[in-house]
Formats: sequence, structure tokens, C-alpha cells
Amino acid sequence: MIYYVGIDISKFKHDFCIISNAGEVIVENSSFENNKKGFQLLLDQLKSYDKAQVRIAFEATGHYSSNLESFLNNQEYSFMKINPLVVHQFLKARSLRRTKTDKADSLAMANYLMSVPYVPNSKVLYHINSLKSLCRTRELLIKERSKFAVLLTNELDKSFPEVKAFFNNIFSSTLLFILEKYKNAYHISLMKDYDSLKKVSHGKFSYAKFVKLKELAKNTVGYYDDNSDLLISTYISIYNDFNNQIDPIDKQISTIIKELNPRMLSIPGLGEISAASILSEYGDITNFSSPNKMLAFAGLEPSVIQSGTLESNGKMVKHGSRHLRYSIMNSAMIILRHSPTFYDYYNKKRNEGKCHRVALSHVCKKLIRVIYSLEKYNQNFNPSLLK
Repeated sequence: MIYYVGIDISKFKHDFCIISNAGEVIVENSSFENNKKGFQLLLDQLKSYDKAQVRIAFEATGHYSSNLESFLNNQEYSFMKINPLVVHQFLKARSLRRTKTDKADSLAMANYLMSVPYVPNSKVLYHINSLKSLCRTRELLIKERSKFAVLLTNELDKSFPEVKAFFNNIFSSTLLFILEKYKNAYHISLMKDYDSLKKVSHGKFSYAKFVKLKELAKNTVGYYDDNSDLLISTYISIYNDFNNQIDPIDKQISTIIKELNPRMLSIPGLGEISAASILSEYGDITNFSSPNKMLAFAGLEPSVIQSGTLESNGKMVKHGSRHLRYSIMNSAMIILRHSPTFYDYYNKKRNEGKCHRVALSHVCKKLIRVIYSLEKYNQNFNPSLLK
């Protein structure tokens, strides 16, 4: 006898039901609180069954289920997380009534679980869940840092516009050091301490550049005042604060991804941070039965419009994780610069008349198919094996 447990996750309590593979409802319309006492109540309901015969499912609802997941893992129960959209569509297909309750959802999940192959979450997901929190926090910090980077750039456009063309990277440690110390073009034109700049740049900032920068500052068309100095100082301070917060997160992400050692790291141009972001959103990639399901999970599959004899592909559905799409799109841009295989594929799509964005989306799809093969069959990237 197999027992199917559907759990509807919420913030303070979880509703559940238990049905047998014969369709008998054993526990209906029951709930337990999101605390130790509540978890013990669930355990008391399950302990009379063999663990190998218990199949548990609940919706992937972010961090609200994390404590329950940890508890079930510690009690050696397996569980399967389901996309909420799938549960909604399944419930909708079973009835024309517009019923949306926690009790109905738990029963729908149990019934849905009976109709699909049981693919429990991997034990390795403990590390992957930690990785997801780190990667999403990093993404948030990067986006917030970018806002102040734009503000700093705008202020420099007014006070010292020539400096952007002079430095390849206006957020280099050398320029930030100069701006933090001297604030404006007038004081930069009077700089005398070359040795400090040489030390900060590790010898890359030559004396010739030092002299040329002073000359640019002396003849700038920019204008500044006390407010400009204050704003530049503030923006740099905040920008550096974000860097100080991001750096330890990067180190921790690097430590975890090296331990997991996914095969996608062998793709030229795909760094540790990008690989970590993709892996953390997908979870255990071996749970996906095809690359098309990975595309659907990322929301990168095209919508299909069919009516009578007419059939066409629409825009990307964009269901799934926006964090995942963001990571894949950014990774594809970098990979194009390092991998002849992906670059040639991009050019092929461009030559077919597709615009940059559409061609890049095709590269993203190819990247996902490659990642699927590498992780599924535990092999490193080999361009000669690609079609």
C-alpha cells in the first residue's frame, strides 16, 4: 500500500491530507502549526506507515517550507516539491467550480501526486537551498549597488566628464581611490602623491598616465561645487559598502560550488557565480526528464498558438524563476565571448535574420540543453560532440 500525503504550505500553519493508492481518504482536512509541536503532530500521523511507502508533496513556496523540509530530511522522509501553477491547473481541470482553499489544495496535491512519477528531492538540495539564498541576496545587492553606480556616473558627467574616457573602468580601485581622496577635478589637477596611486593600482597606473590625468583635470569643461563633492563622496562610500557586503558572499558561493563541482563549470566563460546561480534555481538537474522541461522551468519556451489549420509560436511564456532567466541571459552573453561553438551558433541565427535579442534567446536554449546533458550524463563540455 502506498500513502500519498499532500501538504498545503502557508506562513503559520500547514494543511494536509493522506490518501491511499486505492483512493481511500485516510486523513482529510487536518492541519498542523509551523512549529515543533505541529511537526510532531504530522509525524504521529505518519509513523504507523512504512517510510518507503509514504510519498509527500507540497508546493514550492519559497522559504515557508524550508523548516518542514529540514524536519522531514532529519526524519528520513522523502518529499517532492511541485510548481504551484501545476497544482492550480490540476485543480481547475478537476472541477468547474472556482474553489480555492487550503484544504482543497492539499487534497489536489495528494491526487496529483498519484498521477505522476514520484521524483523526491535530492539530499544535495540542502547545499543548493543555501546557495539559492546566497545568490539571490547577491543579486539584490548588485542591483542596489548599480543604482548608486549610475548616480556616481551622472555626477562625474557634470563635474569631470573627461575622466570616463580616460579610465577603461570608472569603478576601478584606482579611480575610486582618487575620487574618494581628491573629490573634484581641481584637486586632482594638483595631485602630487603618485606613489600611493602606484601602490593602489599594483603598478598598472604609470607616471605618464598620472601626468595626463592631471592635465585633463586642469582643462576640464566640467563644473562642481560643494554639493558635488558631498554627493561623490557619499556615492563612493555607499558603493564601497556594497562591495564589502558582496565580497564575503562571493567567497561563500565559491566554496559551495567547488564542493558541488557541477559539470557546467567546464563550459568556457561560465564562471562560478553564474554556475551557482543557475544550479541553485534548478536544484537537482537530474530530476528533469528532458531539457524541454528545464526550458519550461526557466520560462524560456515559446508559447504555442494553434487554432484549426493555423499554428504559430508566440513570445516566451516567462513562467518560472525570473532569477533563473536573468542568470541564463547574462551567462549566455559572457559565453559568446569565450566559446566559438556558441558564438558561431549566435551568428547563424543572426544571419537567418533574427535580431540580437531573439538570437541570444536561442543561445540560452542551447546553453540549457548543453547543461542538461553535462549534468545528466556526468561529463565535461566537449564542443566536438555538439550538433
